[in-house]
Amino acid sequence: MEVDTLIKQANQVYNDNWPQTTLFERAIFCSWSCEIGDCKFCYMSSQPKGSEDNSKKRRTQASILAEALLCRKYGWEIGFVTGGMHIWKHEELLELFKNIYAVYGEKFWISFGPLSKDQVIAYTPFAKGVVGSTETIEPKLHKKVCPSKPIEPYTKMFEYADSLGLKKAMTMIVGLGEKHEDFELLKEFITKYKIDKIHLYCLNPQKGTYFENAKSPSKEEQAWWISKTRISFPKIDIQLGIWLDKIERISYLLNSGANSISKFPITSAFGKKQAQEIEIEAKKANREFKGTLTKIIDIDWEKELAKIDIDEDLKKQVIEKVLQYERKMKRNVENS
Repeated sequence: MEVDTLIKQANQVYNDNWPQTTLFERAIFCSWSCEIGDCKFCYMSSQPKGSEDNSKKRRTQASILAEALLCRKYGWEIGFVTGGMHIWKHEELLELFKNIYAVYGEKFWISFGPLSKDQVIAYTPFAKGVVGSTETIEPKLHKKVCPSKPIEPYTKMFEYADSLGLKKAMTMIVGLGEKHEDFELLKEFITKYKIDKIHLYCLNPQKGTYFENAKSPSKEEQAWWISKTRISFPKIDIQLGIWLDKIERISYLLNSGANSISKFPITSAFGKKQAQEIEIEAKKANREFKGTLTKIIDIDWEKELAKIDIDEDLKKQVIEKVLQYERKMKRNVENS
């Protein structure tokens, strides 16, 4: 079936099942390293391996909580809270999630590798659901691109989550080498594990990785996978992942049946031309954009944090960090 025909059908399915809105989802990264570090598409695979203390590979809680607070006040949803595998200890994550929940005010998606049953149980008070970074579910391709990250532990995590009433999400990167006939495998996987949400990214080749010289897939290829998924699963939540150099494809992908937008560096690009273009692209797709990527909101951060139950010293650090982000956002708006 031609892509244009698929898109037309998928758009109708979306319109029949979802509101005419869209929004930005921020993936909050909590570290910049991974103890596995050999997924061939990931920039972490290009990082030097060493015995450096894991605490030095993590962001501060204050910076993470400042992002969560910006999400809350600017109308960005947390796509998921994530980080490299085995960089945070279970007890540390438990404290972090508790504080994010206090600051954000809602449960959120968690993506920290395949969690054990005990971990899923412990995180349930703060979790909307768990995310399996499956990337591709074609067995041979998955073994090639994610040699140390098998799918089976994620499917077990989905089963734990299902038994606890948590939602389940997965990721897929278009452009790793999948074929259209592999869609049947994806369809079976979503059905079997009752996946509620899928993040459909396109490959963004990273310097120093196996895919450094590869080409990103076309907008038509990304739209094909979004459209096929929407038609097969009218109620699934589909997040489209784009990059700074692919903003112009957003309306096309929203019309293909996607719900939301991610993979935009909001804390550095707020108010810039690309942020303005995202909101324009949403209008082109006849979607109301929830929240804002371009307008500064007058917020008394101290007053906001006074309402939140976290450590007082940590509050001061969060205020300092959120003001730092805000200053940068204001400069972008003034210079745009």
